Amino acid sequence: MFHSHNAYMHIQDPASQRLTWNKPPKSVLVVKKIQDASLLQPFKELCVFLTEQKNMIVYVESKVLADTAIAGDESFGAVIQKFCTFREDLDDISNRVDFIICLGGDGTLLYASSLFQESVPPVMAFHLGSLGFLTPFKFDTYQSQVTQIIEGNTAIILRSRLRVRVVKKGIIMTNGDSEGSRKSMQYQVLNEVVVDRGPSSYLSNVDLFLDGHLITTVQGDGVIVSTPTGSTAYAVAAGASMIHPNVPAIMITPICPHSLSFRPIVVPAGVELKIMLSRDARNTAWVSFDGRKRQEICHGDSITITTSCFPVPSICFRDPVNDWFESLSQCLHWNVRKKQNYLCSEEEEF
Repeated sequence: MFHSHNAYMHIQDPASQRLTWNKPPKSVLVVKKIQDASLLQPFKELCVFLTEQKNMIVYVESKVLADTAIAGDESFGAVIQKFCTFREDLDDISNRVDFIICLGGDGTLLYASSLFQESVPPVMAFHLGSLGFLTPFKFDTYQSQVTQIIEGNTAIILRSRLRVRVVKKGIIMTNGDSEGSRKSMQYQVLNEVVVDRGPSSYLSNVDLFLDGHLITTVQGDGVIVSTPTGSTAYAVAAGASMIHPNVPAIMITPICPHSLSFRPIVVPAGVELKIMLSRDARNTAWVSFDGRKRQEICHGDSITITTSCFPVPSICFRDPVNDWFESLSQCLHWNVRKKQNYLCSEEEEF
């Protein structure tokens, strides 16, 4: 019989994680949805506030300034002069930014996440787009909210990401000889990895390995491997449970599976999943990462997925639990229904 006085585990309360600065933040990256005219005014206001009132160094992407509505605004010129700019593919700003402010919808936060392949600065996200699952802040009180974050008094939630490695088994011709070469690419994914059948009319057939063991073959339109953050995105539409982002898990959800008994499953964070085309698959498959970098997966290629060491620290509006339930009702109208009428007893009728 197992017996120990100290055998119980102490589970940390998810709401207890706070953002604290070692030294006051000096620089901020402002990520804005491109080609959205409704964001121009908020963007300019925020940048003026950050540079002139808060003396922050503001980083923006070069392509944001390519917009004539920003570059051509003379009254905004003094602020533009102070901007630090960078290019998405070329410049590494990971050590130069203290925190990030996102203006737009959930896609803007997914994009901000993709800019950081290793550690991510804390992200404050304003919902000025159509979906506000990851974006709890309203813009109208931005000054007091931003001030609070700079002062370092706020709850934070660590959203786990997936580290995905794609190994392509290509063939390179050298001096007339063909030799196998392996090309490997890595991605950090906040919502989900989707493997699907692409343009083919056949079902896709992929093998799913967990820590090296073949678990099952997925036959259907495809499979979604998601984080808890991604559970309320594509996965929930395909029939998965919604999982709070503080739960350490990886979710595997088939898309329209051929077998009706294939239910979505949840496995522990930290396991290694591997997806490969089945030997008898009639066609190739396609993979995408948070909806980007879509590419074909052929026989011999592999996709390896595990929990990343680099989560996205998201700044909460109130706290991780309240924010999440708020977003469930706002974005998905979760459990919004008509109440049954009160039934009065027979005695009360007379």
